[in-house]
Amino acid sequence: MAVRRPLTSPHSQTNSRHAALAGRVLSAAGGMTAGLASEGPLPSRRDIQLLVEELLEVLFPESHRMGSVGPSEGRLRDHVADTIASLEGHLERAIHLGLHRLCSTKRTRPGHTCDRRARALTARLLEALPDIRARLGKDVLAAYESDPAATGIDEIVACYPGLYAIAVYRVGNELLRLGAEVLPRMLTEHAHSRTGIDIHPGAAIGESFFIDHGTGIVIGETSVIGNRVRIYQGVTLGALSIKDRGRTDKPQTKKRHPTIEDDAIIYANATILGGNTVIGQGAVVGGNAWITYSVPPRTRVGVGT
Repeated sequence: MAVRRPLTSPHSQTNSRHAALAGRVLSAAGGMTAGLASEGPLPSRRDIQLLVEELLEVLFPESHRMGSVGPSEGRLRDHVADTIASLEGHLERAIHLGLHRLCSTKRTRPGHTCDRRARALTARLLEALPDIRARLGKDVLAAYESDPAATGIDEIVACYPGLYAIAVYRVGNELLRLGAEVLPRMLTEHAHSRTGIDIHPGAAIGESFFIDHGTGIVIGETSVIGNRVRIYQGVTLGALSIKDRGRTDKPQTKKRHPTIEDDAIIYANATILGGNTVIGQGAVVGGNAWITYSVPPRTRVGVGT
């Protein structure tokens, strides 16, 4: 009697085929793995979204982004406290995942150095939240005073994409200043994907910053923006073309992006380029202007009569 061989199920055949293709995909660009973390992934998009929502709930609790709370001050305080408790764990994990590519040493248990740094950075960011909220309060007031369409502070907090992008930037900027890796950029890129406003967390932005409409704005890493500056949609604060910078171990620290001094106004779709370019105090740059030179204080350029 002939021995009958077991049939291979279609499911196992599919798995085998997919596994073989997966192996070919993974080996197709081996050089990419040299820059990847060896101890685990970066935070997921879902992680970042939750983190941003919790941060905004703490910074703007009156908007009740994550659910309703009672009108009493005590209940609001308890709600913020509960949100901070949840935020702390999520923030520490996200900071750790951003750090672990670089902070471990051969002399310590793998991840031990990262664990300590993540806890310390988390504690320092949480302690900075009152100051960040105070700065955001000035940004909100700047929007209310600058936009006649605003019916109230609550509308600005709930609806304005510019404030959303500025709020996430201010958290990312503080994290970057404290020494966090990758996570600050992931936060601002989340805001970029949601609002169309691209602010690098390394930019230096002063008080009472107002972005009107905002879609298409780009603010580069070494941009410096003073106090009470207004920027409209489509504005680019960028770098002049760099022919071939090569590859170094660390990003270049040379100033590549413009400086915008106090009280300047930049109208829609203006492009301002170069690290030596300074838009002087109180200057006005008109829409669609192309600027690669410094503008003296209180000067109007590219503005029709």
